[in-house]
Order: sequence, then structure tokens, then C-alpha cells
Amino acid sequence: MRVATRVPKLDRLRELVRALGEVIYGMTIYDMVRELNKARASLERLFILIVFGDLLGVPILPPYYALRLLPYIVPSLSTWRRSMLRERDLTDLLDQ
Repeated sequence: MRVATRVPKLDRLRELVRALGEVIYGMTIYDMVRELNKARASLERLFILIVFGDLLGVPILPPYYALRLLPYIVPSLSTWRRSMLRERDLTDLLDQ
């Protein structure tokens, strides 16, 4: 009977520790992680634009090298194309 009462207390303690860890994460490095993710996405879009700009009509890199990199880029190609052709407004510029 005593074991059954300890388990909910142990689960509650684990939940409290997890919640405390999330609060500390949010207070300390959440903004930095968010900014790093934005910078990474921006650099990735720029790289794909340089390599596969001819899909949008911007020939920058010779096609031979672009074709060699194609198998690595195919998974993110559709999302890149959507993000490059998306209309941007003032709020998008302020978010950066």
C-alpha cells in the first residue's frame, strides 16, 4: 500500500522538475536558440538560391555543380521554393 502512494508523489516530483527545467530554459537560452534557428534558415535559403537560382531565373552557379548537389537538396527544395516566392510585408521585416 505504501508503494502505491509513493508513485504518484514521484511522478509529481518528476513533473515539477521538468516544468522547472523548461522555465529555466525559457528564461535563459530560448531567445538565442530562436535567433540561431532563424539565422540557419536564412543561410540555408541563401545557399539554395545560389546553387539552384536557375529554378527562379537567377543563373549564378554552373549547372554541373548544381546537378552534383541536387540529391542533397531535394528534400528541402519545395519548402525553399515556397519561402522564396512568398510575398513579404512589413511585419515580416520587423520580425527579423
